Amino acid sequence: MTELRWNSDFKSSIDLDRPVLAVAFKGLFDASGAATSALEWLSSYFSFMKLGEIDPETFFDFTQERPTVLFGENGERELRWPANEINAIKTPEGQRDLVVIAGVEPHLRWKTFSTALTEVAHEVQAETVTTLGSMVGMIPHTRPLTIIGSSTNHDLAARLGLNRPSYQGPTGLVGALHDTLDKAGIPVLSLRVSVPHYIPDAPNPKATRALLRRFEMVTGIDTGYTGLDSEASDWEKRVDEAVAGDPEITSYVRRLEMQSDQSEETMPSGDDLAAEFEAFLRDHNRSDGD
Repeated sequence: MTELRWNSDFKSSIDLDRPVLAVAFKGLFDASGAATSALEWLSSYFSFMKLGEIDPETFFDFTQERPTVLFGENGERELRWPANEINAIKTPEGQRDLVVIAGVEPHLRWKTFSTALTEVAHEVQAETVTTLGSMVGMIPHTRPLTIIGSSTNHDLAARLGLNRPSYQGPTGLVGALHDTLDKAGIPVLSLRVSVPHYIPDAPNPKATRALLRRFEMVTGIDTGYTGLDSEASDWEKRVDEAVAGDPEITSYVRRLEMQSDQSEETMPSGDDLAAEFEAFLRDHNRSDGD
């Protein structure tokens, strides 16, 4: 793909161990920026190496996602375009390595963009792809934020107790990407966190923490999510104070709490998730080799 801009030495500069490709995009399915923040957290928690990027020229309407002008460290003016960088993360020995793309959802040519991402998965030899997202939902800020996990791959969904997607209707880039990856035979799963609909835009470290925790449980990759404990607690306290000043919202949150306490988590928990994930990939790789 001409849209892919690889660093000239990326294949010789890093040796990845059974990598997982994780992607998230700012846009409709990144409420509060929780999903892209999760991948940005991983890039700061570990050291990372830039492998390349996807050229933005043919994928964006720059009247909607404008480039920005700023002054660099040397005082020179720089022009920054919407970025979808491809970064590699080496994890502690024995864990799967990561390739992450925490970028901006393009406006145009989704089929071509999805094909480019599929080529990225092939080039870095990713054994699986995980898309992270966040959406507004009927969840109170005082309760654990719900994680919805799904996969169009029947075997992977069965192994991890995930839902099969049941939605029908207009979709976004992630829907197009899942379809392209499925057709390419690359296992893909989706993790989405619900954020309270009455505070959808403010940064939400509690949602980011919830995504990282679930991602760690599924993949077995240390995410350092407990490093967000203090920020998540402070966020909840600030929302508590804001809600307390409005009796109508306070009553509404209490009703949401009652509904949440009566519902069940939509994705199983337990230490065996990572083991099932590994078992699926072993079986999948074995069948590919037959």
